[in-house]
Amino acid sequence: MKFHEMTSPDLAAVDRENTLAVIPIAAVEQHGPHLPTGTDHFLCTAMAEALEQRLPDRLLITPTMWLGASAHHLRFGATLDSALDSYIDTLCDLGRSLLNDGFRRILFLNGHGGNIDPMKVAIRTLQREHPEALIAAGCYWSPSDAERESILEGDHKFVGHACEFETSLMLLIRPDLVRRDRLADAGELVTDNLNGVFLSRDMRHRTREGCTGRPDLATEIKGRRLFEAAVERLIDTCSALLNAPKGANYLGQ
Repeated sequence: MKFHEMTSPDLAAVDRENTLAVIPIAAVEQHGPHLPTGTDHFLCTAMAEALEQRLPDRLLITPTMWLGASAHHLRFGATLDSALDSYIDTLCDLGRSLLNDGFRRILFLNGHGGNIDPMKVAIRTLQREHPEALIAAGCYWSPSDAERESILEGDHKFVGHACEFETSLMLLIRPDLVRRDRLADAGELVTDNLNGVFLSRDMRHRTREGCTGRPDLATEIKGRRLFEAAVERLIDTCSALLNAPKGANYLGQ
């Protein structure tokens, strides 16, 4: 079910208790010299739509929230940003729109690393207001960590930025937007961690051209394997969220 393709009577008939409402959230920002600024939006939307195709009677997906928390990219330009307070408020408003309409299972499906912290704050805020609901949030790539690590060839087995992972997915989903002539080793990624202490460094501090890892190792074949693995694990996750207990009080046995 796609929220934006349904009429209000259609939506009124949706089973609020037993439907998982999925809110994809992404970003539009610089993605190095070889990927389009809309990469996160394209990829997160494709993941959400693939999930809906697999569970069309159990999932309700909203349009992708394309604006993200991207201040750490601003010094490179080619970036649209929402201030943290504004972004948290926006995520809360999106969640409230569904919760106040009776939906009781919500997943924020994230496609941009900078959204992770504000996303967690937002669902903590919503949970206080709706303790009876099940409110979850996570990145589309997280459930398939093991598969991703076995597929990627470069030293960076994690999801970076305009990296081997994202570039492979874009070669599958929107190959027409990938500048293959600009694919190269991104060089050293400067750390944001010192003995477990977080260092606030933006992408200008940490990268040479605004990308990470080995995008030059990306292929469409890897993209297909990564995409299929992510969708399979996300289906498992969505199914678990549909079956997970909810309620305002102790949920144990």
